[in-house]
Amino acid sequence: MNPVVTDRAGEPGQSGGRSGPAAPPAGTDHPAWWRDAVMYEVYVRSFADADGDGVGDLEGIRRRLPDLADLGVDGIWVSPFYRSPMADHGYDVADHTDVDPLFGTLADVDALLRDARAAGLKVVVDLVPNHSSDAHPAFRAALAAGPGAPERELYLFRDGRGPDGALPPNNWVSVFGGPAWTRVPDGQWYLHLFAPEQPDWNWEHPRVRAAHTEIIRFWLDRGVDGFRIDVSHGLVKDGGLRDHPTGAPPTPETGFREEIEPHAWDQDGVHEIYREWRAVVDAHDRRDGRQRVLVGETWVADPGRLARYVRPDELHLTFTFSLLYAPFAAPAWRAAIDAARAATAAVGAPPTWVLANHDVVRPVSRYGGGATGLRRARAALLTLLALPGTVYLYQGDELGLPQVDVPPEARQDPVWERSGHTSPGRDGARVPLPWSGDAPPYGFSAGTAEPWLPQPPDWASLTASAQAVDPMSTRVLVRGALALRRALPFLGGPAGPGLPAGPGRQAEPELQTEPELRTEPAAGFRWRDDLPADCLAFDRTAAAGALTCVMATRGEVRLEIAGRLVLASGPVGYHGGTLVLPPDTTAWVIPRSG
Repeated sequence: MNPVVTDRAGEPGQSGGRSGPAAPPAGTDHPAWWRDAVMYEVYVRSFADADGDGVGDLEGIRRRLPDLADLGVDGIWVSPFYRSPMADHGYDVADHTDVDPLFGTLADVDALLRDARAAGLKVVVDLVPNHSSDAHPAFRAALAAGPGAPERELYLFRDGRGPDGALPPNNWVSVFGGPAWTRVPDGQWYLHLFAPEQPDWNWEHPRVRAAHTEIIRFWLDRGVDGFRIDVSHGLVKDGGLRDHPTGAPPTPETGFREEIEPHAWDQDGVHEIYREWRAVVDAHDRRDGRQRVLVGETWVADPGRLARYVRPDELHLTFTFSLLYAPFAAPAWRAAIDAARAATAAVGAPPTWVLANHDVVRPVSRYGGGATGLRRARAALLTLLALPGTVYLYQGDELGLPQVDVPPEARQDPVWERSGHTSPGRDGARVPLPWSGDAPPYGFSAGTAEPWLPQPPDWASLTASAQAVDPMSTRVLVRGALALRRALPFLGGPAGPGLPAGPGRQAEPELQTEPELRTEPAAGFRWRDDLPADCLAFDRTAAAGALTCVMATRGEVRLEIAGRLVLASGPVGYHGGTLVLPPDTTAWVIPRSG
């Protein structure tokens, strides 16, 4: 067995990280590790390239596990690595139970799971159930079988409208732009909510359900800690495939589409599927004492409807995307946080906070770009990490990376072509990570091949290596916040009964025997209303202590608070018990008791 290695001297992760046993005995894993975990999204193509072909791979992730353990995250979510023609960079899956040679082999997955567990990191993998690749054997069989054949019932084939069926069956449009229907030579049309190379499954068919249940069992048996479910709100469609209301059509940048397209998204029938999956996962948990997680990518704006996905017998978590669209303003943040917390608490689930992912503009650029955007992104990250619940970071968040304006000739996202070149697509958030060095590929690739997307020539100061030795860097800020989140019981959480606390993590004996008490009401969250409207401030409290988080968004904030300043996203003043925050800054203060 090869050990976890990194062959880049002087880079983060080589000295330190987590230690301790590879795995607790069966039955002792913390029964609610996912309730307050900080997970890290690895977009596999752009994380680390071990074989030198310019595209990230599984071995690249494995070699960088020490860096992630050193950063202090609890685990990783890995984007699809399955067999695929790569029409949508892996989200067009041809075989969910095999690895595409571009990324490695099943043996590489096994090695990654083994070494992640040794490093104390959970591994969540992507599940893409809304659609398959058009290269999937089932879709090829459907095309060959012709209209009316049972093979076509696995997908959504329909006759067209108008003379000779020359018009699509309804007015639905693709998320990527253009119509959501493609006509095949025999005259029928098939539905694809995304690219034509991604035909939608028919989730009313029992064979589709059975096949995906077997996929879940396959990866659970292999040792994954859970699944991130792609397009979790889209599997079931309106039974009659009715036209959407007429009006301004959505664009590829539209996040929440269910009100504009009410017959394609957030249908009630999807919940039956997740109850079935939850039963499968729970059965595996009972078998070996481990705890897996199902987390949904659920683009549903209404917090109450979103919370239906995390009822006790459905998904464990679902991303709260509201902060992705909230402006950098205290009232907007507070409204989004209140709505998410209230809705999830009503069903006994924690919120799952995100500021970025591989589909959206990076926060630095979203908040204005340049120095201002970076200050705001740092402040937002620090605030996010103080909230009760689970946090999912996106690779590069910890480096403060901006969105890249990828040259048109280098763009590869299908959105660019499908939108008729009106949308630049998502490539700008997917540029390969800079690890070290002063020029591309910045340690991303071990070979001479150029990275699959071009990296900017001015990223030398943003590399993980450069930031590791800069006390004012974003990486050092995030690492410090994660260390405090582990060390302070009211921010992090107990290691769990029978599980060694590990570096920096404090045990909470009073909670260990009743892990289900770690719900939202017990998290100890209280807004501070004694500050200006352009300031977001809240207390995190517990019997073991407290912490106050203050984020100034527009103007300078002065707060009388006796205690100890433990972390700040930028320069602040703290004299004589008065905290002075410039705009676009967040600080954590531990108040003095008594």
